[in-house]
Amino acid sequence: MRFELPEQKKLTLEMVIPIRWGDMDAMSHVNNTIYFRYMETVRLEWLFQFGRMPDADGNGPVIVNAFCNFIKQLEYPGDVLAKHYVANPGRSSFEAYITLERSDDPGVVYASGGARTVWVNYARQKSVALPESVRRLIA
Repeated sequence: MRFELPEQKKLTLEMVIPIRWGDMDAMSHVNNTIYFRYMETVRLEWLFQFGRMPDADGNGPVIVNAFCNFIKQLEYPGDVLAKHYVANPGRSSFEAYITLERSDDPGVVYASGGARTVWVNYARQKSVALPESVRRLIA
């Protein structure tokens, strides 16, 4: 089963992530779990660009689901070009999508994935409205 990324999404960040020797597994390609680490890295970099988390009231993001489509094998050595997109803001959530390419093979998507992020109050463990600053970045 492959999850499709929506047509309507907003590019918010591009970053290069080096493929490390230790990212590979016994099959000599980047281990599947590392793709999620790459996506986490770019997602957090985007979130940290607009403020400290959690905020002073103890509110911040929680990932409630995540997926990855493995299209082509990434291998060491090289660099991953990660592109981060956002879409579909709700009252307390939004969707983030990421494509992973090799920087030496631009335009060829090696993996694509995404996650739904819900803004919560950590102490109460309840969702809260997205901060206006986040909503503006997504809209």
